[in-house]
Parts: sequence; C-alpha cells; structure tokens
Amino acid sequence: MKKQTAGIHHITAIVGHPQENVDFYAGVLGLRLVKKTVNFDDPETYHLYFGNKAGKPGTIITFFPWSNAYKGRIGDGQVGVTTYVVPEGALPFWVNRLAKFSIPFKKAERFGEQVVQFDDPHGLHIELVARKDGERNEWVSGDITSEVAIKGFGGATLYSSFPEETEKVLVDVLGLQKMAEEGDYRRYQSTAEIGNIIDLKVTPGLRGQMGVGTVHHIAWRAKDDTDHLEWQSYVAEHGQYVTDVKDRNYFNAIYFREPGKILFEIATDPPGFAHDESLETMGEKLMLPAQYEHYREKLEQSLIPIEIKNLD
Repeated sequence: MKKQTAGIHHITAIVGHPQENVDFYAGVLGLRLVKKTVNFDDPETYHLYFGNKAGKPGTIITFFPWSNAYKGRIGDGQVGVTTYVVPEGALPFWVNRLAKFSIPFKKAERFGEQVVQFDDPHGLHIELVARKDGERNEWVSGDITSEVAIKGFGGATLYSSFPEETEKVLVDVLGLQKMAEEGDYRRYQSTAEIGNIIDLKVTPGLRGQMGVGTVHHIAWRAKDDTDHLEWQSYVAEHGQYVTDVKDRNYFNAIYFREPGKILFEIATDPPGFAHDESLETMGEKLMLPAQYEHYREKLEQSLIPIEIKNLD
C-alpha cells in the first residue's frame, strides 16, 4: 500500500526573545497566536503556535523562544526557507507593509512565480508567494484584511546534505509528486491546497547548525490516529528509524531524521487547538499539559511576559 501525505502540518523553529517573535508574526505578518504553551521537553521555555483564525493544519508555525541563546546557522540538514501563501494580487500590499516596518526584502522569481523574500528578526528566511488555491484567512489584524491576509504555508525549501536521498523520501515515502526542475531546485507537490509545494535545493552546501534563527523540524500531515500508526509502520518499512508516538496534546507525533539530515515529523490533524480552550479565546491563556499543571504558578512567574500588540 502506497501512502501519501496531504502536505505540511506545521513547521517549528528556534528564535530569540519571545516578545520580538510575537511582534513580528502577530503584529507584522498578522497571524493569530492560536496557542501559548510550553515546550513539553523543556517546560521553562514557551512553545508558541501561530496560524490562521482556526489554527488549521498547513497554517501553523511554532516557535521555541530562547532569549539570549546562541545563534544558529541555516544550512544543509534543515528547512532553509519557509514560504507563506497570500491571495492573488496581495503581494503589492505586503511589499508596502514590509517597507512600512523597515524590513529589508528582495523580489525574485522561481518556477514562474514572483516571490518576496525577507528575514524575521532572528534570521529565519521567509518568503511570500501569491496563489489562487487555499481558503481566505478570516483573522483580521490591524490593517490586514482577509483580502490580503496570509492563508497559510505555500510550502518550504529544503536544504539537504544528500539531496538525491531526500528526494527518494519525499517521493517514495511521503508520496509527493515531482513537478519540475529549475536551476538549483527541484519542485514537488502534495495534494493539499496549502502547504503543498516543496522545493529541494539539489546542490549540497555547508551543514547547518541548530540555534536561534533556524528551523528545528518540519511536520507532515496524517489524517487521524489510525492513519498515523500506519505511517509509523510505513516509514519503518522504508528503512527509516522512527520514534514511538508522542502525545503533543494538540496532535500526536512521530519523528525520523531522513538521510539528508532533516528532522521530519508526521503529526495528526486532530484533535487541534480548540479542544482545551474555545475557538474564540485560543491563545489568550497559558495552556499547560496535565503533567505540568501543578507547576503553573512557578512557570507563570519564570516565563517572560508577552502580549499581542496592534503595531498599526
């Protein structure tokens, strides 16, 4: 039985000061803070989730903010670029918005598409692309309306230590379809309307170093718990060492490091982010898993306070 992921579930990165992270992704990019929790493996560190209004898979970027931590280096063995998709005709708005906040950017073209490239405050490479597919994001923030708001991920660019081996995993394991090749990149597509385009850099470079300003892992979608267990067996059958299932409260997760050294996760779409707080109030309160609830007072005192600001 051949399996096929719908596309990207989420992307997780390491950043610096949490308020700078919130100001950029909520204040400048207009994403919704859908969950404020802690790193389950390091509970004295936030785990912040940003996405569309409903926090749907394919829209979620998550962060471990490590204030004053060492700087990483983007390179092979990592997601090199995170791509967001906006509605057709919205790129001029975003060019003006980046200029308004004095964020340097470049315009480029790849596979016949215009992209706007820039970095976040901690060095992550971001780009915007306009496409028709994908539902509008109804989360309204400052001057950002649903007509121009980020819909979710357009995709990602992978930097691999062994691109040919990474391609085999993308196609033979995850079920992506190879679409095109242009210059130093190959393009692959999954079935979802967003989070569905993966570009693979085919020339290896310098190995990345984990730290602030780098992506920790990229997660792919599983439909439910049954599908997830099938994925666990399927990945193992294809020669990859895969972890036990980890309960992340908002999804279940398994992990494997593909041969190109990029950490891959497969995560379930359910239960989602509204099962422990309402859709209307998501992101307002610090939410803790049961094993850390008795540390709430201590954690609320030690975590750096953050707030959502209207930067417009």
